[in-house]
Amino acid sequence: MRRDWSGCGTALVTPFTAGGAVDEPRVRALAARQIEGGVHFLVPCGTTGESPTLSAGEHRRVVELVVDTASGRVPVLAGAGGYDTRAVIGQAQEMQRAGADGILSVTPYYNRPTPEGLYRHYRAIADSVALPIVVYNVPGRTGCNVDPATLCRLAELPNVVGVKEASADMGQMCEICRAVPDGFNVLSGDDLFTVPLMAVGGAGVVSVASNEVPGEMAQLVSAARAGDFAAARRLHTRLLPLMRINFIETNPIPVKAAMAHLGLLDLHYRLPMAPPRPASLEKIVRMLEKLGVGGESPRGAAAGGAPA
Repeated sequence: MRRDWSGCGTALVTPFTAGGAVDEPRVRALAARQIEGGVHFLVPCGTTGESPTLSAGEHRRVVELVVDTASGRVPVLAGAGGYDTRAVIGQAQEMQRAGADGILSVTPYYNRPTPEGLYRHYRAIADSVALPIVVYNVPGRTGCNVDPATLCRLAELPNVVGVKEASADMGQMCEICRAVPDGFNVLSGDDLFTVPLMAVGGAGVVSVASNEVPGEMAQLVSAARAGDFAAARRLHTRLLPLMRINFIETNPIPVKAAMAHLGLLDLHYRLPMAPPRPASLEKIVRMLEKLGVGGESPRGAAAGGAPA
């Protein structure tokens, strides 16, 4: 079982066609571009991949496409999460059958479990699959926070190997890095916290910005892993405006607009995601041009498409 999930992983967007279907050739092309850019692992079907709008069949198919494209060159950490533990177990088992190397599982949202409920939820998932599991803590979206004490309990489970920490609470991140056992992967869930988190013991990032600039984000993380924080800070300073513009509206609205501008996909979302406001799009394009990341104008600015 793989325990090392350090480095830069990309939270892949899911490209759609004008008719609303998953754009399978683009899924492959985007995954290949990430590998060629030097990222260390791929994360399909997470929040950035609009996973709540994917049918079960589409979810599995996207993971199969990414696994096949990766062909063992980098590992694949597939999203599998939700608020019904039994359903999440079924989804995690599907990801295992699809060839994923690990599972990224968001905390149950909406029903706001207690710390004991969280522990039992992840223990049940861990008992159901042979894959390593990375807990995804994003309380701003779920209304549920994994506190350091609960995370330490989870770290005792053999196949719970890390956390994607997106609480935006640097104090909590520091406490997690201090408290978890050696070898437990603490990954930033926010690009802009990558360097500070790695400075206190973090293992890397599950990145949105690497969709746009995979090479530079991989270099940033590699520099920090090597202890070259001067180089990491230079890249952080350069990319910080991009990291921030990616959240000018709800993720993944800005990053998909940026990628459409770069000619990497056609600009289609699934409702309730919708295209960015014109003022936001103008800021996104201006930022890409300022950074010297050029491309084509956005195409196919249609929201929604066929529902999952």
